[in-house]
Amino acid sequence: MSKRALYPGMVIVLAALLAATLAGVRAGQLKSETVRIGNADLGGVVSSPNGPEAGVWVIAETIELPTKFVKIVVTDDLGRYLVPDLPKASYSVWVRGYGLVDSPKVKATPGNTLNLKAVVAPDKKAAAQYYPALYWFSLLQVPPKSDFPGTGQTGNGIAPNIRSQGEWIRQVVNTDGCTGCHQMGGKATREIPKSILSQSKDTKAAWDRRIQSGQAGGGMSARFTQVGRQRALAMYADWTDRIAHGELPAAAPSRPQGRERNVVVTMWDWADPKVYLHDEISSDKRNPTVNSNGPVYGGLEESGDYLPVVDQTRNASSQVKLTVRDPETPSSANTPPAAPSPYWGDEVIWNSKTTVHSFAMDKQGRVWAAARIRKPETPAWCQAGSDHPSAKLFPISEGERGLELYDPKTKQIATIDTCFTWGHVNFDDNDVLWSSFGPAGVEGWFDTKIWDKTHDEKKAQGWSAFVLDYNGNGKRDAYTEPNQPADPTKDKRINVLYYGDSPAPDGSVWGTVQGMPGALVRFIPGSHPPETALAEYYEVPWNNPKAPVQGFAPRGLDVDSKGIVWTVLSSGHLASFDRSKCKGPLNGPTAATGQHCPEGWTLYPLPGPNYKGALENGSADSAYYDFVDRFDMLGVGKDVPIATGNLSEGLLALVDGKFMTLRVPYPMGYYAKGVDGRIDNPNGGWKGKGIYTAVSTRAPFHMEGGKGTTSKLVKFQMRPDPLAN
Repeated sequence: MSKRALYPGMVIVLAALLAATLAGVRAGQLKSETVRIGNADLGGVVSSPNGPEAGVWVIAETIELPTKFVKIVVTDDLGRYLVPDLPKASYSVWVRGYGLVDSPKVKATPGNTLNLKAVVAPDKKAAAQYYPALYWFSLLQVPPKSDFPGTGQTGNGIAPNIRSQGEWIRQVVNTDGCTGCHQMGGKATREIPKSILSQSKDTKAAWDRRIQSGQAGGGMSARFTQVGRQRALAMYADWTDRIAHGELPAAAPSRPQGRERNVVVTMWDWADPKVYLHDEISSDKRNPTVNSNGPVYGGLEESGDYLPVVDQTRNASSQVKLTVRDPETPSSANTPPAAPSPYWGDEVIWNSKTTVHSFAMDKQGRVWAAARIRKPETPAWCQAGSDHPSAKLFPISEGERGLELYDPKTKQIATIDTCFTWGHVNFDDNDVLWSSFGPAGVEGWFDTKIWDKTHDEKKAQGWSAFVLDYNGNGKRDAYTEPNQPADPTKDKRINVLYYGDSPAPDGSVWGTVQGMPGALVRFIPGSHPPETALAEYYEVPWNNPKAPVQGFAPRGLDVDSKGIVWTVLSSGHLASFDRSKCKGPLNGPTAATGQHCPEGWTLYPLPGPNYKGALENGSADSAYYDFVDRFDMLGVGKDVPIATGNLSEGLLALVDGKFMTLRVPYPMGYYAKGVDGRIDNPNGGWKGKGIYTAVSTRAPFHMEGGKGTTSKLVKFQMRPDPLAN
């Protein structure tokens, strides 16, 4: 063979050897240089017989701090991990991931390298036990479209008032149904407790008994009756029967990919095992540097009369006791269990008078909580005959939650009576709080500047009816009532109720209206509310041939810095509404239909599988609320909308039109309602900020760990890469 023929081959071989050598050197450099373990870190490599395990979780947990503490990270492409900033303690550390079963727990202390051996799942059944609830709940077989509208008990068992498959999903399946309080699909819900099943003639009867359990049993049972009890029971019985007989999820979740691997999840226990969390507050939504490094507060809704508190600087939890103004304020303890709970028997575990729902924090770090302080009847100055400007136009005879103000500097609680009811509490740029939860037909506000000057609760508040500019003249006039025929010379009042609410940059206040298909309402206070207040009404596109997208039943809501409204739908979507895209008039008779601006809507189906037979919704996932990260507190961009993916067990961040899923793999059962964020150090990079949620299922004992498991405060942070410390 000639030298000329040999030379090219030698070049190729030498080049390949050189490339392999350089790659090995580079890999060694990466391993030694990028997994830099500080005194407060744990790091190493996760591997299995298959090699390095990428996109799996490393969990570090300790009970040696004042409250239980957990930190979770994801491995990179080479199976490397780094758990940063661990408080000094001894930790149990293990690996969890899709396609695996949990590795043995290893004891470790910060400052050490710890290589971990992952355990490959022996079969699909073992692997599926770690799948998010969504993948199990998507096995639910919903009635076909042809069964709607229902024909009643003597027909197909579906109530005649349920007119579509979408309405069935909304009423007894998704966020306005069962998943509004429970994570359906988790082990505790896809299996029927033996204490119930053993006393029932069949699975359908077991479900009938099951939904009557506990203090919410009456409400759950009533919902099944409303939609067609026997058909709903049969649907759920069929679901659990098939699982009991060995059916496994048809789809498997993917492991975290790309930037999803940069997440750091930290959590703290902060309540007792009998209560559940609804919401949390960490800062002023308008300026998230308020209360930097300060305590985070939670609300227990129906379950207890204190604010759970976490102090992250000490990794400790505490309580702020709440009070009521009227000793005869009703209590959730007045509602005993409709039937014994498999976990608590006949014990009345919820005993709240205040029923704290949600919060706002002001510039001073004070906490304004939606809280009940009296019996439902309002003071005389709220009612007909009062001299209050709002009562003259629209008197209110009953209201539920008022406000409780907690000042962390003085440690004092002030109760504030309002004629209207508070659910969600949000500030505008003028320090005015805006409400949701009505009563029906009412939007209310509370001027905290007036309160601080006068402590006159009557003077500081106002409210208005929702009045559409039906005659189209641009101002509020005499109006027709909702039950009266429209009059083209007058305006028109609508009897809607806000659930979610949020002030917008232009001074308007947006809210969601639950129902089928549900709507967004824009409330414009005008120069002198309530006399000048008007409203606009926009229904979610549903069975609208002019609409390019179809959905239904909004719940949570937030508004971004550009004035675009973001909401989550029971149809399994995150939705945006951009009023500036509307082509037609926004007042007058056409606008009163609510279906006049389909072009303003964009719907994003939530990721993951759908229910069996579902044709009228986007995903089986259930998103209760959403939050717009206007200040890049998560670390994936400004104005990023974040939805609570309660069956996919994580937060869903919509980044550049695509969902990023930030899962919480432990304990299984993560479920959130409110979302909040804070910047502790504007110059601190990823470590100086974060997004917070509470674990908010009404049954924390349904989570991994069972009875005794408590709700958690959860913090999400995004590193620049999976090994940053």
